[in-house]
Amino acid sequence: MSRPDLTRVPEWYHRYIAQVEGDDLILLLNEQLTSFLFFLENLDAEKREYRYGPDKWTIKEVLQHILDAERVFAYRALCIARGEKQPLPGFDENNYVTHSKAGKRDWKDMLEEFKAVRYSTTMLFASFDEEQLEATGTASGWTVYVRGIGFIIIGHLNHHLHIIKERYL
Repeated sequence: MSRPDLTRVPEWYHRYIAQVEGDDLILLLNEQLTSFLFFLENLDAEKREYRYGPDKWTIKEVLQHILDAERVFAYRALCIARGEKQPLPGFDENNYVTHSKAGKRDWKDMLEEFKAVRYSTTMLFASFDEEQLEATGTASGWTVYVRGIGFIIIGHLNHHLHIIKERYL
C-alpha cells in the first residue's frame, strides 16, 4: 500500500500524516493498537484525571476524543468508499468531549473500547480494495479520500500521544 497523496487531503491533516512512518496501513493500525494499549495500561492511575491547564482535557478525555474521532473518520471512509455523494458533516470535538462524561468512565472499559474500535477500523480498511482506497468524497466541507483518512487516523493518535507525553507526564 502506498502513502497518501497530500494534494488529496486538506492541508491541516498534513501534520498528522507526517507523523506516520511507513506505508502499510493495516500493519501500522495493528502496531499502533499494541503500542498505544501498552502505554495506556502502564499509565499511573492518578495521571488519568490530570489537566495541564484550566481548560485542557484530562487524559481520559483525550482517550475519549481519540475514540470518537476514530469512529467519525472510519464512518467517513466507509461512506466515501461506498460511493456516498452527499457531503459528510464535521464534528465539534470540544462539544463531544464536554458531553462524553469521560471522567465517569471506567478506565479498563475505555481500553476495551479502544481495542474494539481499532479492530473494527482495521477490518474496515482491510476490506477496501484499491479502487475504494482511492475513492474521493467531501467531509467537513473539504475534499478527502479514503487512503488519506486511514493515515489521518494513525497520525491523529500519534499527535495526541505526543501531547500526552510532552504536557501530561
